Amino acid sequence: MSKHILMVMTSHELLGDTGKKTGMWLEEFASPYYAFKDAGYTITLASPMGGQVPIDPNSLADDAMTDDAIRYTKDEVARSAMSSTIVLEDVRADEFDAVFYPGGHGPLWDLSDNTHSTMLIEDMVKAQKPVGAVCHAPIVLKEVKRADGEFFINGKTVTGFSNSEEDAMGLTDVVPYLVEDALISKGGKYESTDDFGVKVCVDGLLVTGQNPASSGPAAEALIKVLS
Repeated sequence: MSKHILMVMTSHELLGDTGKKTGMWLEEFASPYYAFKDAGYTITLASPMGGQVPIDPNSLADDAMTDDAIRYTKDEVARSAMSSTIVLEDVRADEFDAVFYPGGHGPLWDLSDNTHSTMLIEDMVKAQKPVGAVCHAPIVLKEVKRADGEFFINGKTVTGFSNSEEDAMGLTDVVPYLVEDALISKGGKYESTDDFGVKVCVDGLLVTGQNPASSGPAAEALIKVLS
């Protein structure tokens, strides 16, 4: 039977008070999406507000357009799904075999303290189903707790967008959270590699990737965990 995977994206499109746009980073959706699709999975897309997911304009620049990102631009089914995501509040963990969160800066605002997202992940964890997140999206883990009340990532090996990567983007003072600091503050054993290099951490059923380049490898790791 085909695995059914949920991908949760941001609905947030303003980069703090810079007047610039942000949202989801396209590569971090496209690489995992096609990894799951090509593995024969059924994919459902959700976001806090439902409907169209904002795509970070910087992720549409020529140098950011990977093969999978280009494939997405020509894929009417995928683009249609991206424009009509279901509302996160209406999602139930028991309908899916795994959940995966693509990043971009958007999640720092609307998925970091989102009770529906936190509950969803807690339900997935209780049901012993895999949870994946890449780049800025591991921020979704910061309020997730285990049944005993401890933070879920306490003692777990995790990665996500590093402080030095955020600094390289010049956004350290713009973002509401630094992913590295947030994960460490909840007891996560944070690991990273060189800025924008590939890094994936797998700890039990939790899969995290450091940055855009790590999104495809993180999806492949999740597929391995699921199989």
